[in-house]
Amino acid sequence: MKQTILLSGLCAALLCGCADVKISEYKRPEAPTKSSWSRPSDSAVSASGTISMQWWTEFRDPYLDSLVAKAIAGNFDLKILAARIDVANLQIAEARAGGQPTVDIGAGASLEKSTGQRLSKQFSVGSQVNWDIDVWGKVSKGVQAQTAEFKATEADWRAGYLTLVSGVSITYFQILQLDEQVDHQQRALAKNQQILGIFETMRNNGLVPATQVLRQRAETARLTKELLELRRFRNVSENALATLLGVPAGELKVPASRLQDRVQIPGVPTGLPSQLLARRPDVIAAEFRVLVAHDLMGQAKLAQLPSISLTGRGGSASFALGDLLKSFTFGLLPSINIPALNPAIKARAKTSEAQVKVAEQEYRRTVVAAFEDAENALVNLDAHRQQREQLQLQVNELRQVAAGSTAQLANGLISQLEVFENERSLLAAQLALLASHQQVLADTVTLYKALGGGWAAVEVANARD
Repeated sequence: MKQTILLSGLCAALLCGCADVKISEYKRPEAPTKSSWSRPSDSAVSASGTISMQWWTEFRDPYLDSLVAKAIAGNFDLKILAARIDVANLQIAEARAGGQPTVDIGAGASLEKSTGQRLSKQFSVGSQVNWDIDVWGKVSKGVQAQTAEFKATEADWRAGYLTLVSGVSITYFQILQLDEQVDHQQRALAKNQQILGIFETMRNNGLVPATQVLRQRAETARLTKELLELRRFRNVSENALATLLGVPAGELKVPASRLQDRVQIPGVPTGLPSQLLARRPDVIAAEFRVLVAHDLMGQAKLAQLPSISLTGRGGSASFALGDLLKSFTFGLLPSINIPALNPAIKARAKTSEAQVKVAEQEYRRTVVAAFEDAENALVNLDAHRQQREQLQLQVNELRQVAAGSTAQLANGLISQLEVFENERSLLAAQLALLASHQQVLADTVTLYKALGGGWAAVEVANARD
């Protein structure tokens, strides 16, 4: 019998020895890299001094600063992400508890009565201590995995923070743009109503056909409809901003203002280093989740090794309650569990290896998407800045034409209609310039977001504790 037991243990040990329990050191997955952007500059700046944490203050608008502060304090999406950080932090202690002893205490009484026999009573009290000793570090691997998940959740919060501030800024710029558009539209409508009055007078004098008046009335109706749409869109945008701030829609009222007078376009430095992408919270979170998968794979591999546990029992029993604590019994039972033929454990190890590959591919996808975001932001900002310069030249030229028309009208050289047409062309160019100004502001926000928004770079491989 003894030989049979020894032979069984030897076979189990050999089966465990065949299991793949080698765990490699974590290394950042290989991913596409860039030494510079496609639009390089002669001057280069350092990654550390490029973008500040409070980049939105570069727009020099105190009201925007107050909106961002309210959003950070009140936004519910950000609060949900913060609550997830708390959950992930508590789960570290939960994972660590798996390697600690457990104690169970119990007490009981047994009452038995048979026909013709006296009532039999028995009382007992006892405790049991169980401890699965973490010989191979399975529990430690689980703690490391949960710690990495905690740090990934922190990075998720930073990504949400960055998305929130970007959303607040762009929505606010849009509201101010709509304020200016409403002002321009009201002026354009007033000019068209004046033109309509002139056409009606000319029709009454037989100088223009009735169709000319009808076309002008249709144009006035179109401008009125667009004015109503602009006001509707401003209200909807204001409601969207309220939601970002955690305020019920309808309770936030943004004072009307002029975008081009209130918000300055910050000067984004040229020669931005591609290393700025190391600050992006989504890239950091993706790499931490590769580390999570790596640690869980290690835990699954270690589960193929024998486990050792200690069980201690102690207690007392007696037929009289008063004699219950007069005598005690103790016992200690060490045991070893060898998972020799457990296909579920081996399958779990294989599955965990495959999950590491999934996490690595997701990390690479995030890196490539980050390069696209940054490249597009740089291209858009550069192109829209140039377009804005050309639109500014157009407005300047048309402003001179409008001023000259007024002088010509005073001298009787042109008609009032020509003056109105020149002013209408100027208004259209000013609206295009306003839209371009807002687009450059939005592109600047998008660039700040694409480059990580001022968060410090994190070395995932050195952040395991």
